[in-house]
Amino acid sequence: MFLLQVRSDLRPTEDLERVLRSIRNLFDVERYDVIDGTPYKEVVCESNKVESLLRFHQVLRQDRILDTARKIMLSSRTGNRITLKLHKQSAYVGHVSFVTYDSESPLGPIRVIIVSDDVERIIDWLAPKTSKGKPLWEYSIPKV
Repeated sequence: MFLLQVRSDLRPTEDLERVLRSIRNLFDVERYDVIDGTPYKEVVCESNKVESLLRFHQVLRQDRILDTARKIMLSSRTGNRITLKLHKQSAYVGHVSFVTYDSESPLGPIRVIIVSDDVERIIDWLAPKTSKGKPLWEYSIPKV
């Protein structure tokens, strides 16, 4: 079982296509919906395919942040769920920047929830342990 859910506020000053671009620069989502919320509308994207994480996998390597990503994913894991917050403007230009507090991303963060029966394997694939900045191993994409 695998589920990727990506959520982001859609503020009145933002364009839906730009928010979707921020999300799609990092995740290959299958479907999206815009939900009326308080105080803002919310864009909710989902995918049931682990392949939807391929771009995220690539950008973590491109940005050379495997150690940081691994530490954050391990600390944000609860059971079979990983919950992350990403800087929306960084995602818009194709980079990953993790945020701790919503206020660190002026237009609100992109909230990412990954649910899997084998969440450890997902973490090992996305952000393996490194030595001197180089991965100690590279797993193939998990079959979950």
